[in-house]
Amino acid sequence: MKILLATNNAHKLTELKGILKGYEIYAFNEVLKPFEIEENGTSFKENALLKSKAVFEALNEAQRREFVVLSDDSGISVEALNNAPNIHSARFSPQKTDKANREKLISELKALNLSESKAFYTACIAISSAFGDYTTHGFMHGRVITQEKGENGFGYDALFIPKGFEKTLGELDEDVKARISHRFKALSLMGLILNLLKKELG
Repeated sequence: MKILLATNNAHKLTELKGILKGYEIYAFNEVLKPFEIEENGTSFKENALLKSKAVFEALNEAQRREFVVLSDDSGISVEALNNAPNIHSARFSPQKTDKANREKLISELKALNLSESKAFYTACIAISSAFGDYTTHGFMHGRVITQEKGENGFGYDALFIPKGFEKTLGELDEDVKARISHRFKALSLMGLILNLLKKELG
C-alpha cells in the first residue's frame, strides 16, 4: 500500500513523512498534476475530507487499488479571540502568509491588552481509499504569546507554548515537537486503520 499526501505544503509534507515512517509515501505532485481544492467546509473534518476525497477521485482505477490518500486540516484556536482563527488559521490575514497571520494574531491580542492567552491546536487526519473514508482528531493545548520565539516549525509555532513546556514550538527540537503534536496524536489514532488497509491493499 502506498500513501499519497494531499498537500502542497512543504512543511506539512516534511512533518508527515517524519511521522509516517515505515510507509511508502508520495507527495501530491509526484503522482498527479497539482490542482486547487476549495476548502469551504465548516470544520476541520469537513475540510480534511474535501481534500482527501478530491485527490482520491482524481486517481485512475489502477491507482485507487494502489494508493490511499491522506490529508490533514489543522489550525489554532485562541481563547481570548473567541477561539479564532480556528479553521481559518492559514488565511487569517489578507495576505494569507505565515508571517502576516502571526502578526495579525499578535495585533489582536495586544488590542485586548493581553500578552498571552490559552490556546489549542486541532488536527484532523482524513483517509480516502477504495474501502471508504476515515477521520481522526488530535489536540495540543497550551498558550500563545505576543512575542515570536524560535526559528523551527511553521504557521503559529513561534508563538505557541505547549502545556508543560516553557519554550515555543519554534524553539523545541523536532523530535520533541513530533511526540506532542496534534498531528502526531491524530496520526497515531489513524495507525490502526492504516494497518487494516495495508492488509487489504498489500
